[in-house]
Amino acid sequence: MLQKLRQLVWAIKDGQRDLYRLRRDQEILLWSVLRSEYRSLIESDKFSDTKRLNAFGYALYSQADEDGILAEIFKRIGVGPRTFVEFGCGNGLENNTHALILDGWRGLWMDANESQIASAERQFADVVAQDRLHIRLALLDPHNINGLIGEYFEGEIDLLSVDIDGNDFHVLKEISCINPRVIVVEYNARKGPTIDWVIAYNAAHRWDGTDYFGASLKAYEHLLKERGYLLVGCSISGVNAFFVREDLATPELFCGPFTSENHFEPQRKLLRRGIHTTHPRNYGPWDTARRLLEDQK
Repeated sequence: MLQKLRQLVWAIKDGQRDLYRLRRDQEILLWSVLRSEYRSLIESDKFSDTKRLNAFGYALYSQADEDGILAEIFKRIGVGPRTFVEFGCGNGLENNTHALILDGWRGLWMDANESQIASAERQFADVVAQDRLHIRLALLDPHNINGLIGEYFEGEIDLLSVDIDGNDFHVLKEISCINPRVIVVEYNARKGPTIDWVIAYNAAHRWDGTDYFGASLKAYEHLLKERGYLLVGCSISGVNAFFVREDLATPELFCGPFTSENHFEPQRKLLRRGIHTTHPRNYGPWDTARRLLEDQK
């Protein structure tokens, strides 16, 4: 009886190992297929124009190719005060500004999710202690946004990133305490490139997982055009749109016309898995090689 029990345990363990290998192989195959699809898109005629941004995209800690696109934008327009504000930052492991922290930037993160903010505060305690990052739990609305941002930044900053899955348009519309050089907003790709659409403002709105959120790309084009910004591109996954201040977004640097019809990308959220590496994201204490070498002298 004992021998049969041992054989059964071994069989279960063998089955678990086989199932693990099967799942691993499926993940690798899916990544390969999506990676191939991503490369095919990037190498298409649409992106052969070097003024377009997607061919420069890559993901370090962004959802899709946003890290590379932002790096290319600032390569073209230059870097100013090296400061950012991002609301809808999550726990910090996947957003548009984590990579900028690694590059020495300073900034403010805000989010309404208490557990996500608590996680960010634990993981990024070293950067907070250096006074390079402020992390704030806040439920944002058009009435409090300037007061919250104004506690930390005023005037010109390099980057504003907006992603709160709901009243983004209404909150962005009221921001006046800062003058970002670049703005990134999550747009609702389900509405296409031509429909001017914004959800009705509702202070109690919480995203329910449907396509009822935010605003269309055309709505953001109109709003930010009035504020002096031009649409210069969208992420390949059809999630984020990039706007550059009009005094910096010259036709020599970016692909015109600066319209949603020209720069719209449809929703391809699954494609993000073909842009990421296969390693899960994490954050921990770190230093620069240059500092370590200087310490040895």
